[in-house]
Amino acid sequence: MSQLLPHVEVLTAENPDASIIWLHGLGADGHDFEPIVEQLNLPESAAIRFIFPHAPSLPVTINNGMVMPAWYDILEMNIDRKVDEIQLKKSVDAIIAFINNEMDRGIASERIIIAGFSQGGAVAFETALSFPKKLAGLLALSTYFATKDSIEYHPANQDLAIAIHHGTHDPIVPYKLATVSSSLLKDKGYHVSLTSYEMEHSVCRQQIADISQWFVETLKLD
Repeated sequence: MSQLLPHVEVLTAENPDASIIWLHGLGADGHDFEPIVEQLNLPESAAIRFIFPHAPSLPVTINNGMVMPAWYDILEMNIDRKVDEIQLKKSVDAIIAFINNEMDRGIASERIIIAGFSQGGAVAFETALSFPKKLAGLLALSTYFATKDSIEYHPANQDLAIAIHHGTHDPIVPYKLATVSSSLLKDKGYHVSLTSYEMEHSVCRQQIADISQWFVETLKLD
């Protein structure tokens, strides 16, 4: 079995029957979204294992080659134009290792959600849409579909629940990229919801409530 990346785990209850693998953005780490678990106020009956992997440290071209946690290198400021797809797909393999590990721990693939913010969301798109077993859902936060021209979609996830959230004032990942992702996937027959928030490149209180509700609906929590 592949060696898992260092990561944070948070259980909402013993004996989880669902898992959410949540990927942070550029320069952050797995602790970035750890506090959100409590803020979600999920039903007491929800038994979920949240997994927050730490990205490897890489030199990032647009940041003058500075080494920082990154899922892949970004080669120019038009972030949707030129990314290091080889490294991105290595990160996808690392997330697939987490999915397989969850299945080995008794979680059905249909009870696993892949979530990602910004750069982590680009990895989440590729991971979920190409994975060969049915997953529960894909949550794409303030992100873009970096591999939309190269991905090999797998029919196992044609009915995947997909939620895209984005700030209308995002100066890092323009809101237009969310609409591009949504339109592309809808044209391919995917079930996509796109929700916008009056915010920049961040997460807001209303959005956390919406994420919680989406988790409840997607995982059919009581």
